[in-house]
Amino acid sequence: MSHLIAPSLLAADFSNLIKDIEMLNQSDADWFHIDIMDGVFVPNISFGFPVMEAINRHTLKPMDVHLMIVDPDRYISNFKKAGANILTVHLEACNHLHRTIQAIKAEGMSAGVSLNPHSAVNDLEDIITDIDLVLIMSVNPGYGGQSFIENTYRKVERTKTLIERTGSKAKIEVDGGVTLKNAGKLIDAGADVLVAGSSIFKSEDPAETITQLKNL
Repeated sequence: MSHLIAPSLLAADFSNLIKDIEMLNQSDADWFHIDIMDGVFVPNISFGFPVMEAINRHTLKPMDVHLMIVDPDRYISNFKKAGANILTVHLEACNHLHRTIQAIKAEGMSAGVSLNPHSAVNDLEDIITDIDLVLIMSVNPGYGGQSFIENTYRKVERTKTLIERTGSKAKIEVDGGVTLKNAGKLIDAGADVLVAGSSIFKSEDPAETITQLKNL
């Protein structure tokens, strides 16, 4: 499978969001990555349901929604209604992770689990065959534009080993500090989906940057 590119709208121009959405629709991007932050689980606040619903009215590609919130179970059906195709929750935010995964799937969405930089891949051992996506955070969640954590390559490799050993069908997604300089090495380590924000939207030609990431 060719790797996928999921530009993060957190780095888009909020004053002209429709322009960036249309650019992504016409680009080689595969998914729209939407970061939802509540100011509690992470020290920042981002999109709410009205903005997400507005994005959904214009996007032509799957919405890859990453929840950085406490108690995500309360909102699973709301995110489905707002247009989420893939819903990823944090391992660290879920007291009953298996139940949360089942609730996401019951709504007809693909279910993902995200790991913060300090969390161990082995913590996924008992649920890896139940999920569709593992999101490896390569920065500490909550803010865009952070520096890439170098240990991520080894973490991706360990996740790939776990997936292959268990026969899981889960994709590996990497989010945080992804650029043209490190994307190739992440793909070599086993990454299937690359989330890129600043490196795309702050480039001189975002659509061309997406094409370059896609063609690695």
